[in-house]
Amino acid sequence: MNSTVRTPLYQKIQDYIRDLIDSEGLKAGDRIPTEKDLMKRFNVSKITVVNAMAGLANDGMITRVPGKGSFVSGKEARGAGEAARSIAAADEERREHGLQTRLIGLVMPSIYDYFAIRLIDGVQKALHEKGYRSMILLSGGDLEKEKEAIKTLMDVGAEGLLVFPVDEENYNEEILGMKFSGYPFVLIDRYLPGVETDYIAADGRLGTKLAVDYLWELGHREIAICSDSPLQTVTVQERIDGYMNALKEKGALINPAHMITGFYVGSLKDSEKHPLYRYIRNRMATAYITLNGRLGVQIYQMARQAGLNVPDDLSIISFDDPTSIVEEFGIFTHIKQFEHDMGYQAAGRLLGIIEGNQEQAQKYSKIVIKPELVVGQTTGAYPAKT
Repeated sequence: MNSTVRTPLYQKIQDYIRDLIDSEGLKAGDRIPTEKDLMKRFNVSKITVVNAMAGLANDGMITRVPGKGSFVSGKEARGAGEAARSIAAADEERREHGLQTRLIGLVMPSIYDYFAIRLIDGVQKALHEKGYRSMILLSGGDLEKEKEAIKTLMDVGAEGLLVFPVDEENYNEEILGMKFSGYPFVLIDRYLPGVETDYIAADGRLGTKLAVDYLWELGHREIAICSDSPLQTVTVQERIDGYMNALKEKGALINPAHMITGFYVGSLKDSEKHPLYRYIRNRMATAYITLNGRLGVQIYQMARQAGLNVPDDLSIISFDDPTSIVEEFGIFTHIKQFEHDMGYQAAGRLLGIIEGNQEQAQKYSKIVIKPELVVGQTTGAYPAKT
């Protein structure tokens, strides 16, 4: 009886590219077929092609240049691929002999607010309890730096990674590479659409619903939602969806002008020239929901510069408390995402994968934390009592 082993689609694409290179049809520096061409040729989805390209890039066969395409690598890059495989083999051998670095890597965009501080504190607590240590690298919100950070941490022998991804839509090849090689990792705060991984995040839709519901009870009808993220990530979109759904439930019309996204607030020294300042000064909205704590503080400061009082003239609800690491002393009404618990659970899940004591019933763990509304001093009834 004959049995047929089915070749995965992504592997067929890889074999096709390798054949092009090995037959000298393509040489170093030549562009390989585009993702669209490969999708059409093999009748597959984009993620299948991306998976194939990630594997070839990890092997040093191709070099991916953002915005330009993928090219055949030179001998040096192929040598780097060989080196990477050697490192992986050495890592596997170390594990087989029971040798552990007990090092966990953490990749984050930045550490500029209390959200990040509380998150890291939770991670450290879980690692300390199990006798592990950590190494933290910052991506600065740059996808290429995120890739470099992941490579660096793997090269120094990290037994697993906790990654706060920069952007889901670009499908970081290093993250995909970890998935397909079985390297332990957990994503924090966001996930890759269409890619099954372990991740932990707060329920963003519920968070904005809690904010809208509370402001509505206070009498606000002109409620703006603000995000200064340069990327329309899944996290941002989920929160905007929650905002829109909450208004629809109340029979309110959605005002596109109240969805303020994709801008940047630098120094408040020249804030009077910023469109957001004019928006606030002209009282286009009576309440603001900000998708991060720093932006909540900036709107608070702009309101004061415009001669407005918070909460008498306008109300602000931010995601996460930006004003105090000690909860009792915070002044902002905010959506609490339990970031300390998020970090603790993420690290715990990762260590469980590494030590092999997780239940096998569910291959990937998707942990969604339920946020809560914490009422502070930046929200009040509208119109304000006189």
